[in-house]
Amino acid sequence: MQPASNLPAPDTGGGVKKPGPEIVPPKPPARRRTALWGIVLAAIVLAGGIGLYVNSKAQSKTSGGGPVVTVASVAVGLGDLNSSIRVNGTVAAQKFAALLAPRITGSRSGMNRGGDNNFGGGGGGGNPGGGMGGDFTLILLHLAKAGIHVKAGDVVAEFDPQFQLQRLDDYKDSVVQLENSIKKMTANLAATKEAHDQTVRSSKADWDKALLDLQTADVRSKIDAEKYKLAVEEAELKYKQLVFESSLLDESQRAAIRASELNRDQSKIELSRAEINVQRMTVKSPMDGIVVMASIVRNGEFGQIREGDQVNAGQPFVTIVDPSSMVLNATVNQVDAERLRLGMKATVRLDAYNDVALPGSLLGIGAMSKTSTFRASYVGEIPIRIKIEKSDPRLIPDLTGSAEVVMKSERNTVVAPLESVFVESGGSFVFLQGPEGWLKRKVDLGLSSFTAVAIRSGLQKGDVVALQRPI
Repeated sequence: MQPASNLPAPDTGGGVKKPGPEIVPPKPPARRRTALWGIVLAAIVLAGGIGLYVNSKAQSKTSGGGPVVTVASVAVGLGDLNSSIRVNGTVAAQKFAALLAPRITGSRSGMNRGGDNNFGGGGGGGNPGGGMGGDFTLILLHLAKAGIHVKAGDVVAEFDPQFQLQRLDDYKDSVVQLENSIKKMTANLAATKEAHDQTVRSSKADWDKALLDLQTADVRSKIDAEKYKLAVEEAELKYKQLVFESSLLDESQRAAIRASELNRDQSKIELSRAEINVQRMTVKSPMDGIVVMASIVRNGEFGQIREGDQVNAGQPFVTIVDPSSMVLNATVNQVDAERLRLGMKATVRLDAYNDVALPGSLLGIGAMSKTSTFRASYVGEIPIRIKIEKSDPRLIPDLTGSAEVVMKSERNTVVAPLESVFVESGGSFVFLQGPEGWLKRKVDLGLSSFTAVAIRSGLQKGDVVALQRPI
């Protein structure tokens, strides 16, 4: 039985037969195309293998050995090699002058001070708030700008002189008043002494009269005679008492005058101190240099000192540094310090400025070691000082930096990388590239650093050496 697809079309009654469904021929299988591509790919691989084999054979014949292996290499050259130690530290000035806030001298009690005080205790005329704190308050009125160059004698800072000028005026008044008081007391002493002398003379006259009256006792009654005797004794005692009081009165007056003179002298001393204090309100530079500001705690914050700040007596507020005397204060391990010698050259660099490289020399090596918080307790550090021999406008104190201290150096020598030198059986050698491949060459080493080594013999400029052992 044929399948339905091959049966003739049924008759629809119109007398015309319709064609049946179109028969599609089957596609050829894809195996032949896949096989063709596989044959082409195999031919390409085979050709590449043949070419690689022929090339390797040719290279083997050319080099006269086995297959060529790529090895990292470098050509040695002539140069300078230094053995150095790197240290870190802080820039400072070897020559500097720290300016301190002036110390206000004088009595704080206000004794023998004129003005509103009128020689009494307390604060005096220039004393706000009833205490002596105002006279000893130091407030910066003017201050030189940081970083400027000043010369010796230039004004660097000025403190408010108001309290010191008031103090000066008060003691001037005190000296004048005490001088007048002494003159008055001297005049009173003369008048009092004359009055007392008059009393003594009158008492002497009364005594003489009593003696004369006593001479008439023979013609007088016994009662009157006794009265005359008593009068003579009374007049004599009174006279002697007044004579004795005369010396005491004189000493008393002289003591009062001497006390006034001492008060006057004290006021003169305070006056001279006040004059000095007024002069101290202006601070001048003692040397040529650069102005560097100190730091101060202001409202709980740490900042640079400025105009309007109140400072304490003796507190450093400005430093004048000599820019030609800059040094780098650093520390070095106590083991490395044994190899350092005074005068060794160094190159100083600043952390804040990468392009600054200044020459220097080792100026000082400490005698005692100290421990560091960044090292073990048994490892000591030796402080060293490196003098910076060239000035730079950016070079200021308190900058952090580093220095390469050169301990040894070799000039115009053959320099090779340290990894190109190999050690075997106590001898040093390199692998030198030659026409027949890599050759083992014994070398005599010189000075070495962390990255390079000097070759005293065995190599020449331009020789190519391997950086690893060739296979």
